Amino acid sequence: MDKWSALKMFVVTAQLGSFSRAAEQLGKTPSALTKAVNHLEAELGSRLFERSTRRIVLTEVGRLYLETARQVLQRLEEVGEEVEQLQHGLRGNLKVTAPLAYGQAFLDQVCDGFLEQYPQINLQVDLCDEFVNLLESGYDLALREGHDDLPGLIARVVGSNRLALCASPVYLARKGRPVNPQTLEEHEWLLYRHPLLSREFWWVERDGQRLSLPQPQAPRLRSDNYDLLLANALAGRGLLHTPLWSAAPYLADGRLVQVMADYEIDPDSFGPHILAVYPSHRRATAKVQAFIDYVGGFLARHGLD
Repeated sequence: MDKWSALKMFVVTAQLGSFSRAAEQLGKTPSALTKAVNHLEAELGSRLFERSTRRIVLTEVGRLYLETARQVLQRLEEVGEEVEQLQHGLRGNLKVTAPLAYGQAFLDQVCDGFLEQYPQINLQVDLCDEFVNLLESGYDLALREGHDDLPGLIARVVGSNRLALCASPVYLARKGRPVNPQTLEEHEWLLYRHPLLSREFWWVERDGQRLSLPQPQAPRLRSDNYDLLLANALAGRGLLHTPLWSAAPYLADGRLVQVMADYEIDPDSFGPHILAVYPSHRRATAKVQAFIDYVGGFLARHGLD
């Protein structure tokens, strides 16, 4: 029996927990899947499933074998893609996940340019702020803020995650007060709510001196959606901590002004970098590398490397 087909039938059966449902998904008969699993079990000399009239359950050997079988099938698929790309150029599907705020800030432009440069690649880009487990989700790549010492993952730095404290000229004129560590409590704030961020303090550094500044306890607007806060900052509603990759075009055209610019703001748990991340057990294919290089090049051209 074809080993590749047998492995695929075993993996789908294990995922669905049923020979009949797996057979329906694969367009096979249940007996064909049973035969494939029996073949693998005979080869191993050990059972992969405990079977009953109601259900099948992976054995300890089966759980171990499933993890390896998934990796083998994934790698075979990747090698097939790489061979095809060597022969015919970059093509196929690329599945990417990234934070919501990356979309409007730069990822929409990245996708446009990338699709123009690689007309035979189809992109799926899913934007969400929830943590996505790359080892289980099926994504080829994630763009993230953070640190590059992630277990089970390979992370390449593609940009900077420096923060700035910004406000619109309209707000600053209306408030009529300078912005410095002594006057922060006199100002109106737009506060990003996120479980990784401290609710008590934010940190800055100037001339080698590190300062802890209190978070505003009664902001004019608090939200877990950064784009909503940015829109209100542009409308003149208050001060906002914003990544430079987001604020750059508004600083350039004068719709935002950076205040306390001589202070370096600590990005806290978000980390100092924008990262392109993929599972360490999967070698990045040519199309993944091409996307990573394109993102890094785009951010560098806009001074955000």
